[in-house]
Amino acid sequence: LLCLKRDYDFEFAEIFDTMIAARTLGWPQMGLAAILEARFGVKMNKKYQRANWGQRPLTPAQLDYARLDTHYLFALRDVLQSELAAASRVEEAREEFARLTRVKPEPSGSDRHGFWRINGARDLPSPQAAVLRELYLYRERQAERADRPPFKIMSDQTLLEIAQRCPAQTHALQGVMGMTPAQIHRHGAGLLGAVQRGLSAPPPHPPPPAFEPDVVRERYERLRQWRKQKAQARGVESDIIIPREAMWQLARRAPRTPDELAGIAELGPWRRETYGMEILQVLGSADETDKAEASG
Repeated sequence: LLCLKRDYDFEFAEIFDTMIAARTLGWPQMGLAAILEARFGVKMNKKYQRANWGQRPLTPAQLDYARLDTHYLFALRDVLQSELAAASRVEEAREEFARLTRVKPEPSGSDRHGFWRINGARDLPSPQAAVLRELYLYRERQAERADRPPFKIMSDQTLLEIAQRCPAQTHALQGVMGMTPAQIHRHGAGLLGAVQRGLSAPPPHPPPPAFEPDVVRERYERLRQWRKQKAQARGVESDIIIPREAMWQLARRAPRTPDELAGIAELGPWRRETYGMEILQVLGSADETDKAEASG
């Protein structure tokens, strides 16, 4: 959905997501391959999940896998619809399907500060962080040129290790995770150039971490504990009760009445009707605790 929205401006309505339906019901198997095997006795070759589907022509085996991947979807939908109805969960699932159609993709194009999201980037000394930035931008350009996802060019861990080593010659790339002889031949010169640009660039400053006031974090923690208990009692994962985005909206805005609760965009009518009063009680108790601690 995100790719179709971002790249082709697709809009969606009236979708049925089999994974969401299975999670709403608390099925132990949620991936399509596991569900097809459990419900229809169909075993799919998992190696094709990691195949290069951008390469043409597709092999006969890939075409067979793609056909099988969709062949049982209508039958599976019917099974899920029947079980949702029997469990009185149809409206809950429909609300989550509708929420899925409203997801917003990240804008396309390189983000010069995106390298800070690489695990370990904030631990680097400033010169190495500057190198990582240039390596990240090099990978972004190569990915755009090849029309492939950046991780298909090289992994975050590879970029981080090169930034830590700051190699000056091609042979120094040997031994870096993911840098095969073919990768070194293809990208060696470009990577070394990125390293040199980084070493001569001003050091980047990491963006400040997102900060939430103590009272907001306390509300969120109270909601998280309440959600966890509800999920455990029902036998589903916690975000089936309320999505994380809705939890933060609730913690920041702290609605006190059902009308104010209706202003939480990520909390649909079914969830407000089902959990609304409990949510207001949890938020109220968190604020009472905060007031008592402030006065004490």
